[in-house]
Amino acid sequence: MDGVLVVDKPEGITSHDVVAVARRVLRERRIGHTGTLDPLATGVLPLACGKATRLVRFLTAADKEYEAAIRFGITTDSYDITGTETGRMPGRVGRDEVVAGMAALSGEYLQMPPPYSAKKVDGIRAYALARRDEPVALKAVPVRVTGVELLAFDGEHCRVRLTSSAGFYVRSFAHALGQSVGTGACLEGLRRTRSGDFTLAGAIGIDELQGEADGEANGAAGWIVPIEQLLPRFPAVTVTDEGRMRVSHGRTLEASHYQPGPAVPEAAVQGAAVQEAWVRVLDAEGRLLALAQGAGRDCLHPEVVLI
Repeated sequence: MDGVLVVDKPEGITSHDVVAVARRVLRERRIGHTGTLDPLATGVLPLACGKATRLVRFLTAADKEYEAAIRFGITTDSYDITGTETGRMPGRVGRDEVVAGMAALSGEYLQMPPPYSAKKVDGIRAYALARRDEPVALKAVPVRVTGVELLAFDGEHCRVRLTSSAGFYVRSFAHALGQSVGTGACLEGLRRTRSGDFTLAGAIGIDELQGEADGEANGAAGWIVPIEQLLPRFPAVTVTDEGRMRVSHGRTLEASHYQPGPAVPEAAVQGAAVQEAWVRVLDAEGRLLALAQGAGRDCLHPEVVLI
């Protein structure tokens, strides 16, 4: 079963728990998620299935959209409400201060990951070191926030919608916002509403997914986004019969082996990551055969072969 299953992850379970359910329901061992959601977080969790697992690095690199609930006046060691409290400063903050703080955390900048994160320090996960009360020497990483909007505010809490690059920690955003306004803050709730091209509109609930495990019909398969529909922001070429054979052997395609596909709208590639150098290789029926990169004048070399 090749493609992507988008799950609406509920609060209280890990992304790996969702993968385990999907493996049992779909009877497919090759399943991996395309961007971890913490147990606190809910929303869009795309699962790459079958051959689509070879495309995880491309799917993971896409921008994400979130709605975050932030609480002012409290700081925790994990930067979210589930962590151990490290500080408390009662009082209310001003709306203008919050808006200014959000603006300062927009655009491109270096973000420090939370101590409790999956980032590795000398080969060890940061959260493992933090749980042992050992020093966590993380490094700030480049991130990009392309959109941030204040949806609600009452002086002690706010709700924010933001669009960010891959690798962005909304927990760190909440922590930094709290530092900016002077009261401290932590993430109180998080819902991912979009991951790349996948949205909540195409997501199956975990209860419905789990229910399929006991039913006779495997309706969850109907939620799979076929592999041919993945990565629509990448330009495409269609190969000849000879070109298809060359792809199957991992051989370079010359100009006579393919024809350019339809142009990708400019709006579709804005903000896209690691996509400019990659091309989808399709057969005459539109099946995705490979992802290729330029290999000299009018030549493409299939780097990720799916047949």
